[in-house]
Amino acid sequence: MKKLVLFVFALTLTFSVSAQVETPQPSPFTKIEQKVGLTDVTLEYSRPSMKGRKIFGDLVPYGKMWRAGANKNTTITFSDDVTIDGNNVKAGSYAIFISPNKESWDVVFYSDTENWGTPREWDDSKVAAKASAKAYEMPMSVETWTIGIDDVTNSSAHIGFIWENTYAAVKFEVPTDTKVSASINKVMSGPSPNDYYAAAVYSLSEGKDLDKAMKWIDKAVEMTSDQPRFWYLRQQSLIHAANGDKKGAIAAAKKSLEGATKAENADYIKMNKESLKEWGAM
Repeated sequence: MKKLVLFVFALTLTFSVSAQVETPQPSPFTKIEQKVGLTDVTLEYSRPSMKGRKIFGDLVPYGKMWRAGANKNTTITFSDDVTIDGNNVKAGSYAIFISPNKESWDVVFYSDTENWGTPREWDDSKVAAKASAKAYEMPMSVETWTIGIDDVTNSSAHIGFIWENTYAAVKFEVPTDTKVSASINKVMSGPSPNDYYAAAVYSLSEGKDLDKAMKWIDKAVEMTSDQPRFWYLRQQSLIHAANGDKKGAIAAAKKSLEGATKAENADYIKMNKESLKEWGAM
């Protein structure tokens, strides 16, 4: 009986130590994902609330750098290179810092995102962009610090900041036209060698129309004739063999063997030699 009591006590103690009371965070975390044109933009930040306090010029002093939120740095991530207030900013993640003033805010995009608050040692070489944002007074008050991706178009958007009775925004531009133009040019120029190669290999593996597969692989090899690819030639030999063209298969296998030998690719050397032997060419 004593052992049972001790066991129950130990179990209760273990539960008491491991159990944790879950409560809401004072400044809850939020994540926003927005497509701007063809560029993915992600915002991550924690949102403090006013709670009866005076914000700008008091809790957040004028002329002093602020982390644009609470807890870990507020960050923004761009999937493409973008332009912010005339500054070219590479794809990647950046911490956002704000130095507010009554009439305008300085908004800084900083490449070091691993800080809680402002960096202990500010490094100007890590400033990817700095923009000035006009501060607008709003006719109503917003309780919780809010950042959004506003005024979204195909080529641009604004990072909008709202708190208390103030709104400010920074415009950024994305390379939509460049990406669309490149896509159009690629499609309009027709399939690439890799497209023909992939279609031919798939048709062979699935036992589909081998006549088409031959045309596709021959086209892929023709388009890369200035720099022959021994793996293309290997598939060409297999497709021709599967379609009853042993002569064409042997010719392609010999070229593939030559390329694999120059590249010192032991696997392709072995496979080509085995096929040539099977087809009576060695």
